[in-house]
Amino acid sequence: MAVPVDRELSTQEAADLLALTREIADAELAPRAAQYEREERFPREVFRTLGEAGLLGLPFGEDVGGGGQPYEVYLQVVEELAARWASVALGVSVHTLTCFPIDRFGTEAQRRDLLPEMVGGQLLGAYCLSEAHAGSDPAAMRATAKATGEGATDDGWVANGEKAWVTHGGHADFYSTFLRTADDDADGGRGAISCFHLTPDLPGLTAARPEEKMGLTASTTAAIRLDDVHVPADRLVGDRGRGLTIALAALDSGRLGVSAVAVGLAQSALDVAVRYALERETFGRRIADHQGVAFLLADMAAAVESARATYLVAARRRDAGKPYSRQASIAKLVATDAAMKVTTDAVQVLGGAGYTRDHPAERYMREAKVMQIFEGTNQIQRMVIGRHLAREAVPATG
Repeated sequence: MAVPVDRELSTQEAADLLALTREIADAELAPRAAQYEREERFPREVFRTLGEAGLLGLPFGEDVGGGGQPYEVYLQVVEELAARWASVALGVSVHTLTCFPIDRFGTEAQRRDLLPEMVGGQLLGAYCLSEAHAGSDPAAMRATAKATGEGATDDGWVANGEKAWVTHGGHADFYSTFLRTADDDADGGRGAISCFHLTPDLPGLTAARPEEKMGLTASTTAAIRLDDVHVPADRLVGDRGRGLTIALAALDSGRLGVSAVAVGLAQSALDVAVRYALERETFGRRIADHQGVAFLLADMAAAVESARATYLVAARRRDAGKPYSRQASIAKLVATDAAMKVTTDAVQVLGGAGYTRDHPAERYMREAKVMQIFEGTNQIQRMVIGRHLAREAVPATG
């Protein structure tokens, strides 16, 4: 029993894609989710299945092996996956984030030689931006890449440092990695950042022991260590010193992915709560018929649909080529706060049963929390939104 989601899809191709996604999610994701989360087991084979189905490269061009789908459609696919298994949906969003730098800023050779396998799903990516001391302030990163030779980059780079909180760390086939490439004393240690395409076969690149997390335990998170890693010159993505611009542009898209994951998770929590409320009886009535519970369910449904509408507005702006950074931050803020509230309320509807692992509500609640933290904490989103408002406000006339 599930609360129906009324989707407005502009093409039959999009409708067929969503139907395929639901079919795969029901057959391949839903039966595995609870067990894999308990075992903290990374579902690499599931990502292979999604790649073979063409679901790992949906928003990228068909010329490089992608699906050529608008973001509005891609995000609804992510939401459908999240409604069955949030860890996998998050992985799809992160993979899309890792392909973005080469797709948007890479050379023709990089797009030709690297991108088809990346967006085609044969390879799984990870995004290395954060550091333990510089989570919300990426410009303060300390991990470096120093050009070999007399300042020339023809011979490549030597990378050192550690990147933290890397989703798919130790399992990824490539890492979109951001490193400081300016001299230490250039501007107080906050020098220019550059983007690199790294692969785990590079000597000196290793993954630390996975983090022990309260939720999304099937999504491996680990630090990536760089110890005198020789990086070939052709692994630089975009211009030297342009990495922070690349990272922030990618994060705008990534925040929409997280928004869709959060909405899918909240939808699952709503479904569980509604199903339980229709089956459980107290004082001779279904608890759904008690006004206190009915109002709680109504607020949950309103939160889910509002969050969905918010991320779709931002996605349509992106598809239309309009600025959408502020809208992406609003979507991430609204959707992840909604997911936290809806999953918490789902536990409340189930009462004592919701606090046990007999029902998935407690897992959903644990999984929702981190969505208010990664891809920029919700406090950072408020800062971004506020700065946009200050910059974009039109002076009063009269």
